[in-house]
Amino acid sequence: MKLRQSLFWDTNPKWIDLKKNAQYVIERVLDFGHDDEVRWLRNTYQSDQIKKVVEMSRSLRPETKNLWRLLLKNN
Repeated sequence: MKLRQSLFWDTNPKWIDLKKNAQYVIERVLDFGHDDEVRWLRNTYQSDQIKKVVEMSRSLRPETKNLWRLLLKNN
């Protein structure tokens, strides 16, 4: 999937390494992504990795954190 420039407004999406920058990508998509981007994210990264980012992130909005804690609770 091509990463949207408006989702990564502070950098060039072409420079993003999906492995090295996993936390950054996960945070942005969970906070600001469209449905198709969230589906892509869930297919690209393992649930455990997404859960870890949700728990450890200091940049996710509180509403986003709470939502994803509930959605990932049983995964």
